[in-house]
Amino acid sequence: MKHFYLFALLLLCCSKVSFAQQKDTIPQKKDSLTTIKLAEYNTKLAVIEQERVQDSLERIELEKQLSSLKTTDNLKKEELLKKLTELNDREKERHAEKKKQIDALRSKVKGYPVTGFFNDTLFTIYANQGSFSARERAEAVTKRIEVLGDNYLFHTDSLKIAETDNTVDVVYNDIIITSISETDAIWNDSSRHELAKTFKKIISDEITRYRHETSFKTLATEIAWAGFVIVLLVLFIYFSNKLFRWTALKIDEQKGKWLNGIRFKNYDFLNPERQVRVLLFFNSITKWIFIIILIYIALPILFGIFPWTQDFAEKLFSYVLTPVKKVAFGVWNYMPNLVTIIVLVVIFHYVLKFLNFLKEEIRYGKLNIDGFYPDWANPTYQILRVLILAFLLVLIFPYLPGSDSDIFKGVSVFLGFLFTFGSMGSLSNIIAGIVLTYMRLFKIGDRVKIGDITGDIIEKSMLVTRIRTPKNEIISIPNSTIMNSHTINYTSDTPDRGLILYTTVTIGYDVPYKDVEKALLDAVDRTERLLKEPKPFVLQTSLDDFYVSYQVNGYTRDANHQSAIYSDLHRNIQDTFNEAGIEIMSPHYRAARDGNTTTIPSDYLNKDYKPGGFNINFSQEHKDQ
Repeated sequence: MKHFYLFALLLLCCSKVSFAQQKDTIPQKKDSLTTIKLAEYNTKLAVIEQERVQDSLERIELEKQLSSLKTTDNLKKEELLKKLTELNDREKERHAEKKKQIDALRSKVKGYPVTGFFNDTLFTIYANQGSFSARERAEAVTKRIEVLGDNYLFHTDSLKIAETDNTVDVVYNDIIITSISETDAIWNDSSRHELAKTFKKIISDEITRYRHETSFKTLATEIAWAGFVIVLLVLFIYFSNKLFRWTALKIDEQKGKWLNGIRFKNYDFLNPERQVRVLLFFNSITKWIFIIILIYIALPILFGIFPWTQDFAEKLFSYVLTPVKKVAFGVWNYMPNLVTIIVLVVIFHYVLKFLNFLKEEIRYGKLNIDGFYPDWANPTYQILRVLILAFLLVLIFPYLPGSDSDIFKGVSVFLGFLFTFGSMGSLSNIIAGIVLTYMRLFKIGDRVKIGDITGDIIEKSMLVTRIRTPKNEIISIPNSTIMNSHTINYTSDTPDRGLILYTTVTIGYDVPYKDVEKALLDAVDRTERLLKEPKPFVLQTSLDDFYVSYQVNGYTRDANHQSAIYSDLHRNIQDTFNEAGIEIMSPHYRAARDGNTTTIPSDYLNKDYKPGGFNINFSQEHKDQ
């Protein structure tokens, strides 16, 4: 608790300092255009005021002459009265022109407040007077009022209104508190006398209120109320601590009872101990949030008790109430747009559901469309789904909050720029994936050869195609690479026409071709996964210098096991050739065979087999010798 009181005191001090800093650092911005117009207005006002002074002097002179005339001098009297009338008319015109100039500046000129003892704005001064600016006048009047408040001999009846040639003054003894000119009256849409009476009453009421608020009785009452609020706050904090400590104990007691952890299928999101720790953490967070709310409520109440800090109370409440009001009014004003977005989302949701229904019907063969294959159903649906969602986004974009702001537009353009230039390779793969889908080069499970890679298709996506090779290797090939290389599909026509597997052997010219072809066909017949129908066949593909190339061809419908079939076929070819007594070897080195054992395994040879001897020929000369 001791640490908490220190925290509360620090928060209170920081609030006062922040308010003081905010008050002292309010920027005084000046609009250059307004300043220029105000200077022009002051120039015109000076000219008008100079004309008024001249007319005033002339009026005084005319009134003197009029008073000095004899009663019989009617002609002179009429002439003077006429001039006085002209001066009055000019005065009215001058007053109207001045009011017109002021009305044009009302929305642009900033007034300067005359503040009271508790930073309240008593009235505002807009016009300059002589060499004093409006700000200097306001500051001077504020200081004079403060002096009056400290004068214990002051009585409200001591304030008087005195009239001069150009102003009406509110005075105390011989001290002028404020002077009201004709310009001030026009700014306040009043006359000089009425405005002087209003200012006099405001000043009197402010001094009276100040003396009442600073009296010993009032201060004692305010201090008592402040103490009561502090005691009440401490009690609330004390009992809230006890409450949350009690809830923490109850949470800990429920471990293994009500709190058995959170489990989804075979995965434990939270075991009992971790669940208890999480709940205790939220219990602690809730406690501190509640205490901070209590302090936040108590501070404005404390500030509101004393007149010097009432402004702080209003600011503290405004920090919460102003955002809440903005949010509430923003949500209320946004409701029509929100309803529009909800309607659009519902409509497009059911459009997508209908398209998904058509996709499933086509995919499972319940709905047939000429020229449209079932394996096109899902990718076509995905493409249409993306286009429809993009169209939905375009429709609801103007209804999103802040969509018309420059920041929102800038961020959208920036993200579009990043997406365009950062995903050029991905976009090419996506487009290639779409093209491959409608080209129907292969489907899942097909045995294919793409470039130098042979294997079974195990996955197709918009970006890559994955192949499992016969060695059980997973190879990912970008779709754009597939588009730029040739593709061999071993499986697509296999169920209907079968796939021809072939291999080549070379046998010398000394072996009859019929024996070779029979041995090859017998090898195909012994291979289990090669078909009897269509019948296998043998082609003599070339007649080379030392041997004939025989190509044996057999049909299969098991294209995904080519390696195993080829292995079986090669084994059977060796068996049938050995049984037929045909050696599989290139005959161009048979010239040195005399005396060497055949390459056929001994199991296939006759029991009386003997290697041939060397043939030696002697000439007659050698015989005689």
